[in-house]
Amino acid sequence: MRLDGMQAERLRARLRGGKPVIAGHVFLTDPEIAELLGYHGFDAVWIDAEHSAFDLNAVLAHIMACASSGTASLVRVAWNDPVRIKPVLEMGPDGIILPMVCTAEEARQAVRSCTYPPRGVRGFGPRRAIRYGALESGEYAARCEGSLLRILQIEHRVAMENLEEILQVEGVDLLVCGPCDLSASYGHLCDTRNPEMTPVYDRFAQLCRAAGMPFGVSLGAGDRASIRDWFGRGANFVGCGDDISYLDLGCRATFGFLRENGWA
Repeated sequence: MRLDGMQAERLRARLRGGKPVIAGHVFLTDPEIAELLGYHGFDAVWIDAEHSAFDLNAVLAHIMACASSGTASLVRVAWNDPVRIKPVLEMGPDGIILPMVCTAEEARQAVRSCTYPPRGVRGFGPRRAIRYGALESGEYAARCEGSLLRILQIEHRVAMENLEEILQVEGVDLLVCGPCDLSASYGHLCDTRNPEMTPVYDRFAQLCRAAGMPFGVSLGAGDRASIRDWFGRGANFVGCGDDISYLDLGCRATFGFLRENGWA
């Protein structure tokens, strides 16, 4: 059996080729949600193990659900920590998302955590990643880096101050702006569209483009104005909505209709 890394390679080709990658987020633990998003056409599912009730079993179930519907699985771990990263990598996701990276050294740490020695510090113990032994360990070790997207999140003004240095770190596939935490670090908590943030977002996009680094953003389902703005900046990746926000929008639309007609 061979390790093909098709999903990671497919996304990497889209990112480098100028075709946008559209992701949907999952915060609820039922893996059917990840499968549903895949069947509805999302290029990738952002499995959020930072702001959710996921344990490792739930993360694994979502990764497997993504595989069943032919979409890429991207797991955001709770912190840029090799201890948190390692067990997720052993599950064989298509990408790993590291939150709150603020310096070039933290970016290098993230890459090292995803890389085997001598260039990294990842311990060897893949399970699902080697198809439970059906794939030769040596073949996996030789090719696994190409089958994984290493994604860093820029979520703090300190990261923006260090962005040019972060962009020089080798082994990073994608930078993703986190508008909620980034705007909070500038004093605008829960106000991601504050006018003072526009030049910050613009600078993020400009520096990424100048460095040839694919970049993107994580947004809510109903934030169409921001989705339009980020595509206007040339974003390669847009996470536009999650399971909870889709349920929220659907409930609001349904009850709005019922109330308008006096039925609720």
